[in-house]
Amino acid sequence: MTVEPFIHWLSLNPAWLGLTIALIACLECLALAGVLIPGVVLLFAVSSLAGAGALSLPAALAWAYGGALLGDGLSYAIGRHFHQRIRRVWPFRQHPEWISHAEQFFARYGIASLLIGRFIGPLRPILPMVAGMLDMPRLRFALVSLVAAAGWSVAYIAPGWLAGAALQLPLPEGFWPQVLWLSALVITPLAVGLWLGAREYRYATLLTGVSCAAALLILLTTWPHFQVLDQWVNQALQRVHTPNADQWFSRISALGDTWPLFAGGLSLTLGLWWVRARRQALFMAVSVLTATGLTGLIKLSIARQRPPGLGQTLEQISLPSGHSVLALTLALSLGVLLGRGRRATGRLTWLLVLSVPALPVLYSRLYLSAHWPTDVAASLLLAAMCVALSQSLCQRITPMTALSPRQLGWALLSFIPGWLTLLTLLG
Repeated sequence: MTVEPFIHWLSLNPAWLGLTIALIACLECLALAGVLIPGVVLLFAVSSLAGAGALSLPAALAWAYGGALLGDGLSYAIGRHFHQRIRRVWPFRQHPEWISHAEQFFARYGIASLLIGRFIGPLRPILPMVAGMLDMPRLRFALVSLVAAAGWSVAYIAPGWLAGAALQLPLPEGFWPQVLWLSALVITPLAVGLWLGAREYRYATLLTGVSCAAALLILLTTWPHFQVLDQWVNQALQRVHTPNADQWFSRISALGDTWPLFAGGLSLTLGLWWVRARRQALFMAVSVLTATGLTGLIKLSIARQRPPGLGQTLEQISLPSGHSVLALTLALSLGVLLGRGRRATGRLTWLLVLSVPALPVLYSRLYLSAHWPTDVAASLLLAAMCVALSQSLCQRITPMTALSPRQLGWALLSFIPGWLTLLTLLG
């Protein structure tokens, strides 16, 4: 059966759409099946149908996430049960190089391979099976899978869903050029940083910070030219509001309130200082203080009004998003600390993985019409700039050393008192 009749049937039976997304996600991440089926094409097609109004984005992501976790678990169980006997099963019997390549990738990158390989088509369904074949501890695999499946679900479902939603509204003139320009402003400096970091260039963090600063300056001086994009995205998101999603995203946004995150960042800094990780504490303090200070300064300088429905007080000024800046700054800073002492691929993997928990906060600000898309784009550049320049400053002479497990554990636990206390006081 071709894709077109299947999609047509789903359009007539939307009640099956969520289960279909979960099933395709499961098969795409399942050993054997994931190698053979065109899962990416099917996922884009069904997520586009969901975006056309049949299913909300949170629901589509939840179904895909559940299916991906199931596929991972089954693949791991197959590898753990059959071990090397899986090599005699078709199609691996005809293509032994599939497992060999996955084993080499797993041996080289370890846990990071399950995170990176998630986005490499031929490796995605085989790596969990190889992890089982090599007796990777169950709890460790489960924890990695929880993170990897979340990032994968967003990357493979959100584009199709947004494309489907976009087709429901007429696109104004100038929409796509603005999308391309804004995407280039955000992606280019981050791509430069990833490319330089992967090659372990000495001044990679400094150049990353400078390139993010240049892109941010361009965006702060040209944001009025993106109003067509801003207004269209705001209107499109208002069309997909549901009572349940409103409650969930309100809670997510509350968890990312600026001042509780700021308090958590400072208590994390004190925790690092307490366990004698003085240079790491300085890095965290500079990152958080710089990001917070520049956010307030830019807000006052530009004083951009939020989307309709919110008052324009100092706290309600739009550009950039304080929630997004602090959430990303803390996430990226922790990614830097967790990546110390690892190879370049491992360091970049931790940065990408730790960024995933901040993404719901960014989306919640757009969904709740608290910010424009360009506000969030500027927040991402500002956070990346502050973390990169702070890291460059603290590594001016020698690189920061890796934290011991004890230091890391106490430091992460120290984030909770400051964040939770202020979050409770603010209600």
